[in-house]
Amino acid sequence: MSVSKNIQRIAVLTSGGDAPGMNAALRAVVLAADHYGIEVIAFRHGYQGLLDNEYTLMQPKDVQHVLQYSGTIIKSARCHRFKEDSAAVEAAANLNALALDALIIIGGDGSFRGAEHLANHWQGQIIGVPGTIDNDLYGTDATIGYATAVTIAMDALDKIRDTADAMDRVFIVEVMGRHAGFIGLGSAMAAGAERMILPELQKDKPLTISALVKHIHRVQEIRGEGSYVMVLSEHQWPGGAVALAEQLDAEYDLPCRPCLLGHIQRGGAPAPADRILASELGVHAVELILQGKHRVMAGMRANQCVDVPLRDTWEKKNPLAANLLRIQHEIFNPVKKNPRRNTQ
Repeated sequence: MSVSKNIQRIAVLTSGGDAPGMNAALRAVVLAADHYGIEVIAFRHGYQGLLDNEYTLMQPKDVQHVLQYSGTIIKSARCHRFKEDSAAVEAAANLNALALDALIIIGGDGSFRGAEHLANHWQGQIIGVPGTIDNDLYGTDATIGYATAVTIAMDALDKIRDTADAMDRVFIVEVMGRHAGFIGLGSAMAAGAERMILPELQKDKPLTISALVKHIHRVQEIRGEGSYVMVLSEHQWPGGAVALAEQLDAEYDLPCRPCLLGHIQRGGAPAPADRILASELGVHAVELILQGKHRVMAGMRANQCVDVPLRDTWEKKNPLAANLLRIQHEIFNPVKKNPRRNTQ
């Protein structure tokens, strides 16, 4: 790695919704900075802590044995005030008072918007690290926390399948991802769900309850009595899984059980993939600072560390994997007609 700048002191914070692996990313930043002789301070409670000047010096001993923990040991928060120019000016003054050369922000698109806003008022370098279970940031093949969230959702779906099979029941499992269906698609495929209701699919052709009932009955005709499990991304049905289950029961006499996974998807020990990704990107973020980079996200593409302009991460669309969507939505759909079947 070629070093183009003499960096003495940097800061790091975690912002927005927590994601499994944030602690691993923090650990990587601290250890990499120590390797290059750079001092690190951490702001607690995200941008709010930056405004409140709530910071602590971070040394390697402070991040020992944190890989296995979810959440973030330096805490996170949402700070709506940070959208204001006055807040960014105040934050810049706090950063300058601490003689900081750069700031690393671990978070999602909202955090990166805040980073870009801050960059308009502060002269130091700003680097983003993608920490969000939604996996919706453009420019990186995966975000920290996504693999764990899918694993947790899959595990819940597997358990629900056991009881659904025992009672021949219909279950609706609501997962996170109101704007992006990555968790819904990944967990539906991994657990073999019969149906998935995702933001991307709703935009193309919104699902009606009559079409859903028709699909459930058709699956039962083809496969016989058994369970039917659908994955519903949050905010894709008015009232969510509970309202949809009640509607199916009341209007179509179709007993249905809802299950909301909620914030369970943010907890639990980070999956190996998230720990490894977080470690690579945390080190990469420090090395990007040493290379003089600014207003970029540390990302991973085709197993190679890359840097992506911060604005691109939310202005450009990160699409669902087209092949996975095709396989789960078409090939694994039990009621799709095979054009080659019954032909001579």
